[in-house]
Amino acid sequence: MRPLDAESSKEASPRGERMAFRRIIKELKDLQKDPPTSCSAGPVADDMYHWQATIMGPNDSPYAGGLFIVTIHFPPDYPFKPPKVAFKTRVFHPNINSNGNICLDILKDQWSPALTISKVLLSICSLLTDPNPDDPLVPEIAHMCKNDPSRYESTARNWTQKYAML
Repeated sequence: MRPLDAESSKEASPRGERMAFRRIIKELKDLQKDPPTSCSAGPVADDMYHWQATIMGPNDSPYAGGLFIVTIHFPPDYPFKPPKVAFKTRVFHPNINSNGNICLDILKDQWSPALTISKVLLSICSLLTDPNPDDPLVPEIAHMCKNDPSRYESTARNWTQKYAML
C-alpha cells in the first residue's frame, strides 16, 4: 500500500484507503476475467493507484483503427470519488481537450460508487462514437462537429492516423 502524504490523509483515512485498495484489486481481477470490448487496463509498475488503459477506436467512428492510451489515477477515497482519467494520445474531439482531459458527466458530478473502471472505459468508447457537442470541452471542435460534420470527421480521422496508429 502506498504511504499517505499530508494531502491525501485529509481526503481518506488509512481505513478508507485500505477499502479503496481492496476495491481497486477487485476491479483489476474483474477486468482481467471479463475485459470490456476493445479496452484493456491495469496498473503502471507496482502502483495500484495509477493505471494505464488502452482503447481501440470504435469501428463506427472516425477513430477506427486507432489505439488510444489513457491514464487513470485513483483517489485515496475511491470509489466515493471518481478516478482522474485522461487521454495521453492526442484526440480531435469536442469533449477531449489538448491536455487529454475528458468532459464526461460520470467522471464529475454524475459519478457513483456503483460505477467501475470497466464502465468508465465503455462510456469513453461510447463518447468516441457519439460526441456531445452540446456540452463541449473544446467549443471550436463542437462548432465544427455541429455545423460541418464531414470536416470534423475528416480532421478526427487525420489525427487518429497521425497520433493513434501503431
